[in-house]
Amino acid sequence: MSVELRTNWVALQTIVYREVRRFLRIWPQTLLPPAITMVLYFVIFGNLIGRQIGDMGGFTYMQYIVPGLIMMSVITNSYGNVVSSFFGSKFQRSIEELMVSPVSPHTILVGYVLGGVLRGLAVGVIVTILSMFFTDLQVHHLGVTVVVVLFTATIFSLLGFVNAVFARNFDDISIIPTFVLTPLTYLGGVFYSINLLPPFWQTVSLANPVLHMVNSFRYGILGVSDISIGTAITFMLVATAVLYVLCVRLLVSGRGMRA
Repeated sequence: MSVELRTNWVALQTIVYREVRRFLRIWPQTLLPPAITMVLYFVIFGNLIGRQIGDMGGFTYMQYIVPGLIMMSVITNSYGNVVSSFFGSKFQRSIEELMVSPVSPHTILVGYVLGGVLRGLAVGVIVTILSMFFTDLQVHHLGVTVVVVLFTATIFSLLGFVNAVFARNFDDISIIPTFVLTPLTYLGGVFYSINLLPPFWQTVSLANPVLHMVNSFRYGILGVSDISIGTAITFMLVATAVLYVLCVRLLVSGRGMRA
């Protein structure tokens, strides 16, 4: 193994270890709140409101919304981990030392993204375990389930990185989650099937990327979907590649590396 390769491998391990240790050390702030929030969703929407709604797509309402709620927790936590961590590095000026070190921009990016993905998956696993107390779930297609959740966590980790690069203060890292991410998630088919919407709004909903992720994951768990799975996975693959290239270019240019 060459010196350069060894250096980048050690750097990658260090960044990932730091990121994982960071969210595990403060687990009451990173892992516990989303778990409590999802339990409230299960109780309020699944049990109380679900009894009035009845079946949806051939499943109980609780079974129908669980995949969407799992995906929602993965999205918010993978995004939030990277945007807060990388902006914190900018704010403390520690990112400048990393930028001038002999570490590849790819290594820096992959390290932060892996940290976000691991936190998203950790919360997703916790929410999945909690959902077992409310309903029975059987994975319909394991391959699709794993691919979709990994792509989704990666995409939103990369988006969190972009947000952190352009953020100038701590208020800036909450604008996108509040005014963009939350509306897209709630309108992404988590709580309903778009087949219930008028034709015009069904077409409009197809422009929401979260809809494709949620429905693909729902297909992996339940075997039902409102959209084409092949189209959704292709979209996620392209989005991942485009966002990765964008993030690497931002790192190489050094743009926005000072808070």
